[in-house]
Amino acid sequence: MKGLWLLLVLGLAACAPVDRPRVDAVEVWLTTPDKSALLAPQPSLPLRTGAGAGDVITVDPAQRYQAMVGFGASITDASAWLIQRMDPAQRDALLHELFEPAPGLNFSFMRLTVGASDFSRSHYSYDDRPRGERDPSLAHFSIAPARVDVLPTAKAARAINPRLAVMVSPWSAPGWMKTSDSLIKGSLREDAYAPFATYLRRTIQDFAAQIGPIDYLSIQNEPDFEPDDYPGMRLSPAQRARIIGDHLGPELTRARLGTRILDWDHNWDQPAQPLAVLADPRAPRHVAGVAWHCYGGDVGAQSQVRDQHPGKDVFFTECSGGDWSKPWPDSWAWTMRNLVIGSTRNWARGVLMWNLALDEKSGPHLGGCGNCRGVVTIDSRTGAVTRNPEYYAFGHASRFVAVGARRIASDSRKDGIETVAFANPDGSRVLLAFNAGKATVFTVASEGRHFAYALPPGAAATFRWRDRR
Repeated sequence: MKGLWLLLVLGLAACAPVDRPRVDAVEVWLTTPDKSALLAPQPSLPLRTGAGAGDVITVDPAQRYQAMVGFGASITDASAWLIQRMDPAQRDALLHELFEPAPGLNFSFMRLTVGASDFSRSHYSYDDRPRGERDPSLAHFSIAPARVDVLPTAKAARAINPRLAVMVSPWSAPGWMKTSDSLIKGSLREDAYAPFATYLRRTIQDFAAQIGPIDYLSIQNEPDFEPDDYPGMRLSPAQRARIIGDHLGPELTRARLGTRILDWDHNWDQPAQPLAVLADPRAPRHVAGVAWHCYGGDVGAQSQVRDQHPGKDVFFTECSGGDWSKPWPDSWAWTMRNLVIGSTRNWARGVLMWNLALDEKSGPHLGGCGNCRGVVTIDSRTGAVTRNPEYYAFGHASRFVAVGARRIASDSRKDGIETVAFANPDGSRVLLAFNAGKATVFTVASEGRHFAYALPPGAAATFRWRDRR
């Protein structure tokens, strides 16, 4: 018995902690512009005790910024039509791949159009009337077109990811509400401000009855642009402020809807537009934040407006890839630097690409962009899926940054290493790094530990590790 006890003591001693530095692991995923690695897992790195040496990138979880809603894309009419016409097994596999948490892409933010956009097979609103006929009581209002493809696709996505946040945006009010008496061009008639507010409120309620709560609303997509060949509507800052302050905001409040209004929903090049709305005496109480697009200006505009209104949220809500630049490495690098890293470092809580899916002919579309690219391309004949550069750029964030994660402080280096970092609710840390310079080895230090990595030029890596608890 004494010998057995001695063996037990020796066994426990062998299992006891040794007085040596703790070495944890850093998980790594890599994408290279030559496509030799596409969001590919790499060997784990040792996370060693100490601050590291040399030109160190510091990640500081004590400095916390915005809470993340997530990353995703728009389920346009075109995207939904293509997805709904896939073989059921193909459709189910694609939706799980895009919206399911890891190993899926974990998209947790999507945008839906209110009525048609250029990526629709016909132009329509939810209350179309013949020219010269009006419907101020909205007796003919119906979201029936959205029930065909868009809402079933959105509902399926939300079933896969119940934390999926939804934003809706109109491209035009019904033609009879506008100065042009058409979905094409024109502005909102002053006597239609109240009916338009009711039109949006009813859209939100009817959408919610189909797919669950609608989290965000912009009152007009790209309100400083009147396209020639697809629905659009120009609304000045003064018009938007009055519609929001006197009509839409009170209408949503009376209906006890939790949908939050975002102003602007247009390019970085005109920060004065949302600033004018936020300077209005009545509108700001109903405006939760500002939404931005990428087609003009610089991402720094997001911070310019947010610095003046720190109580208002920032969202990035549209950008499209397309044939105007080479997919690899040009579009890949631009998307990673400006949207995934740039927009989040400039306060974006949510980041959206434009079409979730388009076909091999950049459609279907009616007017507008004829050479745009979706996050994925679906072959309209076979249902085969091609994953585009935007898929991998967004996946480097969406798969690893959880809903509710906080952006935390991280350095970028002068030699071209650009970064953004997050603290997840489960305690994990996530760092995205893109190498816009030459081949280099860099060191990352955080909370008294460090690791080193060699990142090829034009490549991006996501790193994930646990906190010290």
